[in-house]
Amino acid sequence: MLQGRQGRQGGPPVSPLLREAGQGDPAAALRLLQTTLDGLDAEAVEERRKTYGRNDVAHERPPYWWVQLAQAFNNPFIIILLVLGAVSYLTDVWLPAREMRQWAANPSAFEAKPERPNWDKVVILAVMIGLSGSLRFWQEFRSTRAAEKLKALVHTTATVSRLTERKGSRQREVPIASLVPGDIVHLSAGDMIPADVRLLTSKDLFVSESALTGEAMPVEKYSTAEGDGAQSPLEMRTLCFMGTNVLSGAASAVVVATGRQTFFGSLAGSILGSRPLTSFDIGVSKISFLLVKFMLLMVPIVMLINGVTKHDWKEALLFGLAVAVGLTPEMLPLVVSANLARGAIAMSKRKVIVKRLNAIQNFGAMDVLCTDKTGTLTEDKVVLVQYLDMVGKSSPLVLKIAVLNSFFQTGLKNLLDLAVIEKTGEAAASQIAHGYEKVDEIPFDFTRRRMSVVLAERETGNHLLLCKGGVEETLEVCSRVQDEGGERPLTEADKRSLIAFRDTLNADGLRVLAVASKALERDDHPFGIPDENALTLIGYIAFLDPPKRSAREAIHALAHHGVAIKVITGDNAVVAAKVCREVGLRPGEAVLGSQVEAMSDADLGELASRSTLFAKMNPLQKARVIRVLKARGSTVGYLGDGINDSAALRDADVGISVDSAVDIAKESADIILLKKSLLVLKEGIVEGRVVFGNIVKYIKMTTSSNFGNVFSILTASAFLPFLPMLALQILVQNLLYDISQLSLPWDRMDREFVERPRKWEAGGVMRFMVCIGPISSIFDITTFYILWTVFGANSIAHQALFHSGWFVEGLLSQTLIVHMIRTQKIPFIQSAAAPPVIVLTLAVMALGIAIPFTAFGASIGLPPLPAAYFPWLIATLLAYCLLTQVVKRWYIRRFGEWL
Repeated sequence: MLQGRQGRQGGPPVSPLLREAGQGDPAAALRLLQTTLDGLDAEAVEERRKTYGRNDVAHERPPYWWVQLAQAFNNPFIIILLVLGAVSYLTDVWLPAREMRQWAANPSAFEAKPERPNWDKVVILAVMIGLSGSLRFWQEFRSTRAAEKLKALVHTTATVSRLTERKGSRQREVPIASLVPGDIVHLSAGDMIPADVRLLTSKDLFVSESALTGEAMPVEKYSTAEGDGAQSPLEMRTLCFMGTNVLSGAASAVVVATGRQTFFGSLAGSILGSRPLTSFDIGVSKISFLLVKFMLLMVPIVMLINGVTKHDWKEALLFGLAVAVGLTPEMLPLVVSANLARGAIAMSKRKVIVKRLNAIQNFGAMDVLCTDKTGTLTEDKVVLVQYLDMVGKSSPLVLKIAVLNSFFQTGLKNLLDLAVIEKTGEAAASQIAHGYEKVDEIPFDFTRRRMSVVLAERETGNHLLLCKGGVEETLEVCSRVQDEGGERPLTEADKRSLIAFRDTLNADGLRVLAVASKALERDDHPFGIPDENALTLIGYIAFLDPPKRSAREAIHALAHHGVAIKVITGDNAVVAAKVCREVGLRPGEAVLGSQVEAMSDADLGELASRSTLFAKMNPLQKARVIRVLKARGSTVGYLGDGINDSAALRDADVGISVDSAVDIAKESADIILLKKSLLVLKEGIVEGRVVFGNIVKYIKMTTSSNFGNVFSILTASAFLPFLPMLALQILVQNLLYDISQLSLPWDRMDREFVERPRKWEAGGVMRFMVCIGPISSIFDITTFYILWTVFGANSIAHQALFHSGWFVEGLLSQTLIVHMIRTQKIPFIQSAAAPPVIVLTLAVMALGIAIPFTAFGASIGLPPLPAAYFPWLIATLLAYCLLTQVVKRWYIRRFGEWL
């Protein structure tokens, strides 16, 4: 029945069961899904997984290898090579072959025997196409697989009830992808909704559906459909949908639809790739389009000049197309993806997992890090150290109320609850709880900042409401206080005294919660927030979360690398300030959430830029601080692991979470730390800057080299009676130059470069191109002069020698520029490249010198060079390096930085 109703895989966009499940009662939903409250057994789970598949939706999965191989050949470089290959085949093979057939049939019709078909150019172009596409495919294939493996290290799970043969129904954590229709899932604050589900039970359940509907306000959900006349499943309050998340409360639910038959799954295909472009993406695109426009402008000019002056329009066309290849930044996607993938792998070795590769650039550019204090500045191991009554004496009653509250709550159990249970031990806590039965629960939320349980004493049946929460928030609902004389009314003087006592504990670095209780009438009505009133304040529980030993060192290291730390916490300002001072931060005057609420964005931005500590902040206030800091030009990172951090994580330039975080925090983050430590974060930031630096190297090398080549080609085309280089020779030179740069992702960066944040500046690339590019043209022109005057390569008969000389000089100067541009220091002396860069550039230079002396060189028209040419070549290259270094010094003095 279930299979027939659900429909075939890939049929309806969403499950037709949703409306039917949402309109009936919970028991009807269980019957509809052919399941029970105990859940499914292993056999049923496996059978349904075969029917419905994994609980996956469309996402940016890596393509199959053959698709990726085809895509590797779909770029301007390959397309132009294919055009050149087609032209060469037509002119050098097909037409000569046709003439040979005609000559064989009627020799008398020809004055002389036609030339035989020449496959040399076609074969060389085919090799170049295969080599270029294969290199790109192999690098991108490895990069994609590495990125997917890293993402797989971050797990998102769901709590499910499933039947086992020996132990009956048990709750367990399973990967979300393994859920099937009919599974019974349990939800609490911070959980992602793992599928489209029908609620079976709910308690003060508020769900954020902004990811699905765009609605900012949370929606309350119920397990009963009474009074709900909604017809659309999205409007039914009994249904929750994949991709949304629980803000507060608790619930159990039955899975109705999984994978592509969820609402989110039906939409996911249309929203892939919808993330906004970063400044880096936009800047790279601008530079790429600028070079393409430059190419489209200059190539026709080059073709026209050569066609008019050389009177060979076919060769001029081929030459112009080859120049177009040389000017196109065809390896930019490969180099960028290789850099990002290598950086992601390197960062994973430092316990930093990159979910979105483009976040690496923002990670390195980050100059402000906002973070909560718990677990980042502190040990993330909270210990309950005091349980005090209203006069400051240890009170077993206070501890008992705290234990019962933490033991019976089913919502978001945090470190404080775990510390309360640990104080007595799980066995002792179970013994204390044995005398009570849970009646109801009023879950925690970040507005009330408290939570309550309603218990019934097993012996008497009396009902008690036990509350635990922030001191001010708990005092708001208390009307009485219990001290040594018994219960009495709570006065304003009492409140001031109690707040002062709390502040005294805070000043010692203790986090303080209040506990309160209330006797209730025995009835069966569902309890809620309105029942939290007229409570009796019993006492305080105080926790210590000691500062991390590594925090001071990490903060100093981050400051040395240009990253300012701002602490944004929901905790008390006094406690947070003490922790800040102990780890080396100067908190100054704390900015409170209430102040943030009352300020304009302009005023808040001014205050946030000079403040270090923000206390008593709710989730929306945290996100607002992030936004105003970004608006002032900072690249802002946010480190958080709780449900109250998800908005700030999404709004930050780079959201950072930890593997132990709640689901919604991990989903919102760009980067996941496998260890919650600022030292780990610092190492990741440095690696991000190395990745960014290596990408910028390639972009600046390519743009400046291409810009210089245009001047050289225009000069040579205007004054030489022959082409300065044949089309095929330019292509071979360009391919070798590109190969020499493929090792850049493995290069190192100078220590000075990684010590401060780096941002993408498209204008800086343009300035660099204009200032540095023409240097190569100067020495290209001197090489033309030497070849023309010294070696007699000044006629069409001797043009091949000219081609060889410029081929070698052009390749060596372009390859040497890798070492000149990669550092602002003196290359080889003050800063040496990484071994892969040195080896590959030396190999390409050696190959370039050797080609004219090989059969391959002869086949593309490059004769051997005379020995007398090489002293001139060495002098030219040395002069080129010297002038580049001089211009580099000037450029740094003039503009302040090199890369």
